[in-house]
Amino acid sequence: MLKRAFVAPDPGRVRLRTAARAVVGVGFAVTVVGLSGLPLAASITGGLAALLALFTVADPTVSRQVVTTALLPVVGFPVLALAAALHGQPLVRDAVFLAVVLAGVYARRWGPRGNALGIFGFMMFFATQFLHAVPAQLPLLYAAVIMSLAAAGLVRFGLWCIERRTPPPAGPPPLAARGLARVTTRQAFQATFACGLALAVGQAVSDERWYWAVGTAWWIFVNTASRGETLVRGFRRVVGTVLGIGTGMLVAIPLHGAALPTAVLIAACVFAIFYTAAVSYTWMMFAVTVMAGLLYGLLGVLDAELLALRLAQTGVGAVGASLAVLVLLPVTTHAATDAWIRRALRCVHACATEAAARLAGSESADPGPRVAELELLLGRVRLSLAPLVHPLSPLRARKEKARRVLALLDDCAREVRGLAAIAADPVASHDDRLAAACWRVEAAVEALTTPGKAREAQGAATAAAEHPLTEPALAHLHGLERALADLAVPLRSSRRSPLVGA
Repeated sequence: MLKRAFVAPDPGRVRLRTAARAVVGVGFAVTVVGLSGLPLAASITGGLAALLALFTVADPTVSRQVVTTALLPVVGFPVLALAAALHGQPLVRDAVFLAVVLAGVYARRWGPRGNALGIFGFMMFFATQFLHAVPAQLPLLYAAVIMSLAAAGLVRFGLWCIERRTPPPAGPPPLAARGLARVTTRQAFQATFACGLALAVGQAVSDERWYWAVGTAWWIFVNTASRGETLVRGFRRVVGTVLGIGTGMLVAIPLHGAALPTAVLIAACVFAIFYTAAVSYTWMMFAVTVMAGLLYGLLGVLDAELLALRLAQTGVGAVGASLAVLVLLPVTTHAATDAWIRRALRCVHACATEAAARLAGSESADPGPRVAELELLLGRVRLSLAPLVHPLSPLRARKEKARRVLALLDDCAREVRGLAAIAADPVASHDDRLAAACWRVEAAVEALTTPGKAREAQGAATAAAEHPLTEPALAHLHGLERALADLAVPLRSSRRSPLVGA
């Protein structure tokens, strides 16, 4: 698991550069706030704002990222004011907090910007509870947030704009639906229900640190789309928290809040959060937990009992999230996974279409962007299938089928990348055999995504076998046809899919 987090492939070293930039951006933001003479609580708030801006703002273009970053205070400041003003009115405060949860999750229907603004609003309310902020401190907190966002923005959009050199492909939009069929709408109610349970039980466990349970329930719902994904994420969050608490007892407590070593370790935690986020939620949560312990050390309140309480509240939040996705408007793993697989296959279809057009002589056709889109969709398929391929999953038959589907989709992606490279080669253009093979790929995808056409998909393998493909260019298409034909077996082995009932 550790090897996967830190030795996972990093094409273009994007994760490495993003993590290093985050350390510089957050460090610069905290330094600016500190040099301004603001108190420690303001520095922590500013550092959190900078981290969130760098972590959650994920619009597809730099200009949209700038706008979203500028909008963060528009959402965050009113929430900060409400949370501080209601500090002495627990019942009203709790009701408003749940309203913030509902609005924050519902906002995800508007894509990356809605997601970033929703998270920022929630975390501003959370930070107010963490710091026990009162209205008199609001001007200082506002100043810290503005300075930190400006400092982080200067690093991200000025000094080290990775996205301007290599623009990231836009993430796949949410699955289309309406009303309660929309995943984001269901999650808004699920997250509110989960946070309500976590809030009630968390306050029974501790009337001072109850917000940890709410924070756990909230973050478990981020970037999940089904019941299985949420349950797996809750498990991984608990594991990461346990590991982080153990490390905190060995590292954070002995430091006694010493400024320099604590700052160095917090910087390492920021790097780990950004570097591992895309590949291991467990290790990301480990880094978050260690960082939280170090921050409590700076505040002078860290001890073993506090870390044990954090573990208990994490368990409360994870149980609340689990109950919510099981009993309230559940989105089954099958429903989500089947839709993502179909979208990935249609993207393969689009890649073949673009490649065929390019090979036929069209200069405007370009399969490259479709290949990038396919990579994102396959990442979403892997996330959706995570519950079935998890080592603790008791559904052995479905686990094997899910692994088979993932392996064949990876084969498709590999062959599509090769096909795109061939189509870009002017020497390979105008080859009728290549164009014909592309049309057969389209037919195979159509068979897989259209009910009742499984035989056509299996027939693609026969068609490929009847046309020996010896040239490297044609070999990619042969491999793609074979992978699509093989996919017909697990995808059509039951009335719905291999993931039925998951």
